[in-house]
Amino acid sequence: MNILVVESPAKSRTLQNFLGSDYKISACFGHVRDLPKKELGVETENGFKPKYVITPGRRKNIASFKRDFAAAEKIYLATDLDREGEAISWHILKATNGDKKYSQKVYRIVFNEITKTAVLDAIKNPGQINMDLVNAQQARRILDRLVGYKLSPFLWKKVMKGLSAGRVQSVAVRLIVEREIEIENFQPDEYWEIWAHLLNLKNEKLPAKLVAKQGKKIDKLEIKNESGSREIIRDLKNAQYIVKDLIQEGKEKYSMPPYTTSTLQQDAGYKLRMSAKQVMRQAQDLYEAGKITYMRTDNVNMSWLAINSIRKYIGEEIGKDYLPEKPRGFKTKTKGAQEAHEAIRPTYFKNQKLESKNKKFTDGHAKLYDLIWRRAVASQVKPAILDTQKVAITAGKYDFEANGQTIKFDGFTKIYPMKLTENDLPEVKKGDTLTLEKLDPTQHFTQPPIRFNQASLIKKLEEMGIGRPSTYATIIDTILRRDYAVFQNRYFIPTDIARVVTKMLVENFSEVVDYGFTAQMEENLDKIAEGKEKWQKVLGDFYFPFEKKLKMKEAEVQNQQVKVEGEGEPCPQCGQGLVVKSGKFGKFLACPGYPDCRFTKNVVSKIGMKCPDCQEGEVVERRSKKGKMFFGCDKFPVCKFVSWERPAPPVAGKS
Repeated sequence: MNILVVESPAKSRTLQNFLGSDYKISACFGHVRDLPKKELGVETENGFKPKYVITPGRRKNIASFKRDFAAAEKIYLATDLDREGEAISWHILKATNGDKKYSQKVYRIVFNEITKTAVLDAIKNPGQINMDLVNAQQARRILDRLVGYKLSPFLWKKVMKGLSAGRVQSVAVRLIVEREIEIENFQPDEYWEIWAHLLNLKNEKLPAKLVAKQGKKIDKLEIKNESGSREIIRDLKNAQYIVKDLIQEGKEKYSMPPYTTSTLQQDAGYKLRMSAKQVMRQAQDLYEAGKITYMRTDNVNMSWLAINSIRKYIGEEIGKDYLPEKPRGFKTKTKGAQEAHEAIRPTYFKNQKLESKNKKFTDGHAKLYDLIWRRAVASQVKPAILDTQKVAITAGKYDFEANGQTIKFDGFTKIYPMKLTENDLPEVKKGDTLTLEKLDPTQHFTQPPIRFNQASLIKKLEEMGIGRPSTYATIIDTILRRDYAVFQNRYFIPTDIARVVTKMLVENFSEVVDYGFTAQMEENLDKIAEGKEKWQKVLGDFYFPFEKKLKMKEAEVQNQQVKVEGEGEPCPQCGQGLVVKSGKFGKFLACPGYPDCRFTKNVVSKIGMKCPDCQEGEVVERRSKKGKMFFGCDKFPVCKFVSWERPAPPVAGKS
């Protein structure tokens, strides 16, 4: 009998069908050992030696493995094919003493997809545990423990109990806080655009935008106010509008590469409104059922076998007109990408729809699978061809431009729908004189930066080289659980606690929340995985200066309190001081005498702006009965101002 160990019992059933009765498939249910919860568990003066303990609830698994390993002919460790999976295999051996007792019959195998071909091929070509990957995982785990275990108590003393700090978590919170401060400090700039509504010789409409004056391009903010636009309008009213040039060309629009972990989380967030956590959970289900390849990857390329299968499908099912002469390859743009595994793709391309005999998949699974299938197949389809037209028009010393576009060939959009604007211009010839129907000056204001949602935060972290594919969903989940941000209208809004903690960390532990430093640490962890750095050295270079600074700051830094308006005020019913509570729809004030006293009161959050309607009240954040945030006047119901969008402050000099 051979033993094959996997992480999830869902894989066990699929693999048992592939391998038959000669194999016993056992699940370890994830990590079997970890650092202890109630102590540091790291000997910092002894080469950062970790003190591992059996994970709660895994003792029975370890006892079962010991019995099975002793009787097994061969032992195959088939945990996931990333650093975490490599470490889990190593921990299983350590916890069972398998590295000493059974090392001659222990093999490490990995497969990128749970198909019979891939699994049998892995068993035919077994390897050994990669200790470089294990050490990289150990270094990350110990590093995160050192930061969290040492810095969190500092925050408890200086700010409030229950706070936590994290090496990547705190950097992500800083991004959210700084974006909110940008929005609050934003001063909108007024600008104007001018459109000329023209008619060709057949009286067909041709709208054109003012783009240049005397050959010099007009910047977006160059026409600053209404008087500036009026001056230009006066010049244009009696001008002759003549077609100066016609430019028509074909433009190719190429498909995007297959999904990586982060791009799948981003796209599913935008298109399916799934959280990063939901995406990863459902992708895990699809992987374990053998429907897609491994879902934690930063590689944008697929295997040649997969590409050939897609090309065959395109030629036979979509049409030979859609099949390019050569396969397409892609180059990753992600900072620090490892590209160890394939991009996320289906295992069988003929299955366009998710099929399940026992109905175990939800509608969400089906939609996610469809997204993955379309993106992978479309990546090998010919580009869409667009016929673009540009009409250059002179009007005295001013230049206008009209742009049009038609779809000549739909290409990859036949598989992966994408909105391509069609705007066919009326027929004109060079030298034609056009008739001015009307001039349309339009006032605009620059907009503040947009708050981060889950997709844009993941994209930003990825661009900066912070975190890795397997960590993004956990980072977001931690930020929300720790009350550093609330998620309203699908965007992150930092809490007061987040602002205080971020300010304290930036001022006193800049290296912990420095973007460049955090990205460099990710690169150092990657070097450990590649065997180019010693994990103890990487930890030592960070920890010993950090520990020295921590001792110094404990004596220097003054306590800072996070105070919510109304906190501590006497309860109007029983007199006890009101305390801040967190609920489904955010923070509120409540009596500590609950359940004897059930008094509650909403927390009023002002945005620092006078009401644009009554000019007396202040704009405050409010929540609907369903928890959706909106903005209103604190003089309600006297003033009924309300807005679903955060109102912009008035422009200086304008009423």
